[in-house]
Amino acid sequence: MKSVLKDMTLLPTPRQVTGLAGQLRVGDIHQIVVRGLADSCLAVSRLREAVRDYACCDWSVAPGNPAGAALLEISPAAGIPPQGYRLTILPQSLSLFASDPVGLFYGVMTLVQLLREAGTVLPLGVIEDHPDFPVRGVMLDISRDKVPTMLTLFTLVDRLAEWKINHLELYTEHTFAYSRHRDVWVDASPMTGAEIRLLDAYCRERFIELVPNQNSFGHMERWLAKPAYRDLAEAPDGFLYPWGVRRETPNSLNPADPRSLELIAELYAELLPNFTSLKFNVGCDETWDLGQGKCKALCEQRGKGRVYLEFLLKIHELVRKQGRTMHFWGDIIIQHPELVPELPRDVVVLEWGYEADHPFAAQCERFAASGLPFYICPGTSSWNSIAGRTDNALANLLSAAESGLRHGAAGYLITDWGDNGHLQPLPVSYAGFAAGAALAWNVAGNKDRNWARMLDVQVFQDEAGVLGGLALDLGNTYLKAGHQIANASVLFRLLNEAPDWPIPESVTEETLSGAMDWIDGVMGRMAATRPTGNDARLVQEEFGNAARMLRHACARGIFLKRGDIGTAENRRRLAEDMAVILGEHRRLWLARNRPGGLPDSVMRLELRMKEYET
Repeated sequence: MKSVLKDMTLLPTPRQVTGLAGQLRVGDIHQIVVRGLADSCLAVSRLREAVRDYACCDWSVAPGNPAGAALLEISPAAGIPPQGYRLTILPQSLSLFASDPVGLFYGVMTLVQLLREAGTVLPLGVIEDHPDFPVRGVMLDISRDKVPTMLTLFTLVDRLAEWKINHLELYTEHTFAYSRHRDVWVDASPMTGAEIRLLDAYCRERFIELVPNQNSFGHMERWLAKPAYRDLAEAPDGFLYPWGVRRETPNSLNPADPRSLELIAELYAELLPNFTSLKFNVGCDETWDLGQGKCKALCEQRGKGRVYLEFLLKIHELVRKQGRTMHFWGDIIIQHPELVPELPRDVVVLEWGYEADHPFAAQCERFAASGLPFYICPGTSSWNSIAGRTDNALANLLSAAESGLRHGAAGYLITDWGDNGHLQPLPVSYAGFAAGAALAWNVAGNKDRNWARMLDVQVFQDEAGVLGGLALDLGNTYLKAGHQIANASVLFRLLNEAPDWPIPESVTEETLSGAMDWIDGVMGRMAATRPTGNDARLVQEEFGNAARMLRHACARGIFLKRGDIGTAENRRRLAEDMAVILGEHRRLWLARNRPGGLPDSVMRLELRMKEYET
């Protein structure tokens, strides 16, 4: 137990903590006095629950004298900034003041975390706190390929709310059950309108805004792969990526075809009424194939940027008619800075970048100069990695927070993608969610955090203090393979690519053997972990299979480098290992997610199995 308030491990670290000598015995408080809000609100019930769980006490709710009580009060005249709070812990009483209900809720979340770590005796002092960024969000990919169960979503919302996240997006391509487009989503286990409305209400109660997110230009491949929609594609027979690789399937809608806009309008009309939020992320990123197909002549005549902007403006008009504010990814428009002044003043630009050295400062400066509101959007670095890229993620998240705060970003959106089968389990993303939440709340106070300790206390609740560091170290396996690539790890590529994939020369038998030793050393600590969360055993198993995948990638890479992957003995060893990986991947997937996207994810691993069995 810690007896000094400044030493407590809170997520996020508050802006100002003043410690006092002494302690408050939780059992000496018997009641909660509530002023300015309903005594049945979620903040009150969550506090009572935490007192029971962590201090084995029961605080009743009753009117009375604040002396000897826990006072929760909303006081607009107290001079506390929006979403902020003042928590005071004295020897015989506790008080929490805020100027609005959300601030009071966040103060309670801080008190819950104090109780989780301190138990029956709280250190004395005062916490004064409010956020750097007014909007602090998470975007979860539910289209490649995991669609979480409702229980998973509710549990995640509870976590994010405790970490003071107030904005959530579920990135959607084809995973909403549009009534007239069953063929697109029939195998995807999509979200329904009723489920969105239920989740929306759950989020609102926890001061999280559930924001609709439907990609509307690029990344429409799941639609355009279907015969009924293929004619809407810009490049129905495929295109060349900017990095020189050819893809044989379409990606983007044809912006010159009126039917493209008609489809988008129909989707918006059905999707948006399920959300109470007036924000709407329309995507429109990575339109790589624009100008390589039906619009080639038009783009040559008017310019690719102009063609993109004109379709974006049409989308904006649809969004405006729905009474929403359009958010969109800024990666295309930033390539055409001369067109930025033509954007409507009521849009919000989403500046994203996922590498540690992404030029957030320069990009933020450009958008700030335009006068357009913008969010800064780093990532968890979990995708295309299996177990994450810890150091890259933490540097990316910090760079985004510092640049965004310096240049006046209106929000901070942590993105979590699922490219190429969504092989990473959800707990791999917890470090990115938690670190991003902390930095978005208070950059200066959280930039030098002991992230392992934070994960152990407030995320995994590991009494042994081991699992947080284990998760971060496993996520740094990507550094051991001998070569780093953008937006992925070499080990992921070794697992995901065919045998003819050109392995970088710096990836050697020695570096891969070293990576295996690293994995074994990290996972050797698993037996010492003692997580106490409701999903503790599942988390351990998820990290276990992630490690198994990484180890398999190392072994596969060694055999490929030696040129002996084709021997009967090596194929047998790899096949036996892959059988275990496949079985665990299926089982663990279904523990948190719907079955719809599982065949697409498993298909990539099954390709490796077929190689080994032939």
